Amino acid sequence: MSEDSAHYPPVDPVRTGIKGCCPRCGQGKLFDGLLGVKPHCASCGLDYSFADSGDGPAVFVILIVGFIVIGLVLWLQVNYGPPIWVHILLFGPLTIVLSLMTLRWFKGILIAMQYRHNAREGRLSD
Repeated sequence: MSEDSAHYPPVDPVRTGIKGCCPRCGQGKLFDGLLGVKPHCASCGLDYSFADSGDGPAVFVILIVGFIVIGLVLWLQVNYGPPIWVHILLFGPLTIVLSLMTLRWFKGILIAMQYRHNAREGRLSD
């Protein structure tokens, strides 16, 4: 990450991550498409080459969405006992929609936190 010589007021990483905005200025867009990160901010010019959220967003999505969906599946099965095809029709699309929606949110939040805390890849001294 290059040194930042401009002065910008701090932005809330959670709010900007959920909105998909630039972690420095909070104005420009972070994403190009659904999950692709743009090369730089159109508003302040921040280079997004530092942004690497890795597998972190996927782990959060699996744990949170899995907890919600499995809880709903168990509740529906215990209370009403529908056939398996009802579960597939209800919870298949719900799982896909929740996963894609929250994956974008968590990726934005983790990139904003990475910028705020100046996190970098671990390196050994040369």
